[in-house]
Amino acid sequence: MSLNLRIFLAYFLIVGVATYLLLNVFMSELKPGMRQSTEDTLVDMSNLLAEVVTREFIADPNDMKNFTIEMNRFLHRFHKAKISSIDKQASDIRIYITDADGIVRYDSVNSDVGKDYSQWNDVYLTLRGQYGARSTKSDPNNELSTVMHVAAPIMHNKQIIGVLTVAKANFSVQPFIDMAKTNIQKRGLWLVVLSLIAALTLSFWLTRSIRKLVNYASEISRGRQVAVPHLAETELAKLAAAINNMRRELEGKDYVEKYVYALTHELKSPVSAIKGASEILTPAMPPCDQEKFINNIQHEVERIDDMINRLLSLVTVEKQDRLENIEHFDLISVLQQVITTKQLQLSKRLLIIETSIPSALPIFGDRFLLTQAIDNLIQNAIDFSPEQGLIRIEVNSASQTIIVIQDQGSGIPNYALEKVFDRFYSLARPSTQKKSSGLGLCFVRQIAELHHGSITVENSNHGGVIARLIINTKT
Repeated sequence: MSLNLRIFLAYFLIVGVATYLLLNVFMSELKPGMRQSTEDTLVDMSNLLAEVVTREFIADPNDMKNFTIEMNRFLHRFHKAKISSIDKQASDIRIYITDADGIVRYDSVNSDVGKDYSQWNDVYLTLRGQYGARSTKSDPNNELSTVMHVAAPIMHNKQIIGVLTVAKANFSVQPFIDMAKTNIQKRGLWLVVLSLIAALTLSFWLTRSIRKLVNYASEISRGRQVAVPHLAETELAKLAAAINNMRRELEGKDYVEKYVYALTHELKSPVSAIKGASEILTPAMPPCDQEKFINNIQHEVERIDDMINRLLSLVTVEKQDRLENIEHFDLISVLQQVITTKQLQLSKRLLIIETSIPSALPIFGDRFLLTQAIDNLIQNAIDFSPEQGLIRIEVNSASQTIIVIQDQGSGIPNYALEKVFDRFYSLARPSTQKKSSGLGLCFVRQIAELHHGSITVENSNHGGVIARLIINTKT
């Protein structure tokens, strides 16, 4: 399981459990809380009505005509109330009054007048000066049929002479409870969704630096030169620096062994040629033969010198993980400058360079390195072009800058297509049958990667080779 997934699951589990417990507690307290609120209202109402009915009750408990008329009008009154999304059209309360013995003297539903309610908690407790209330099921088999009864004493000369009880079915507040539960569940669902998004965001944010470090290590394992990532976390930054130091140390050892072996192998041929020529060359040799062997020695010395210089340049570039000399310059002027330096070679072999380039192309990059890369590619095109051949150079600039150089040579043999970027690998030039140092394209590839780009070399369908240098440093 990835670290990102673990952080996501841990955060989501914590938030999910906390949300569940919170909603569970809230839902469990919702119904009692709403009923307590209803009870509070019934307390106020019962005490108010007890004060209203006191005079009539003192005068004649069995004849409370005015109170009865007013209560009937109240109970049959049509309400035009809309509470949230619930319509309330009539009152659903019951009011009954008992005397000091607990006998019902008034009942708003006219069902229990004359009955003894003295043992019901609301009447029993109130007659004894306590808070009287009870909740009783109207249907023993239905949990939602409970009716809340709240009583208030009817006082005369500080004596309790009766009890007025207001009863309200809990079922009447059930729609409000259901509506509240629905709203809570909806908001709870939104909370879960937001928690999910927050968990994803948090896990992505917490593992961002780790992903950078993993990508850095992966790029190193592929042998690419990449810059050490900038990490905000001190511990991870130290780890990245340690990986970079370890890479440099390991690469340094392997680098020396590899290049000593490769350079020794490549130097054998010119050294052998020089040795052979020097052994054959004598003062008594005819001047024409002396000149031939001297020219061979000079050619092999120049080859060794070119190989060493190119190898030093390649080593310098390969050791860089980022560009060190970035400047703003016109790429087109660099390209034209390189073409100008090749005019003598072009004229000797009657070669023509045809360009399709913009008038200017400002970029950010290392001017010196890009000059070397373009020079190598044009020189390859010259070396492998037939006399009177055409070299096409095209520059495109959109999201990337692409330099395309195409010659009309014989192309690259299939067996060599995957080797042209290998160090010291070279094909014989058609005009001289001699090989180069084999470091040019490798050098160009390193320069391209430092400019966040790439280099491809492939055979054209119409003959010749197409080289594409892609760089991502356009302004």
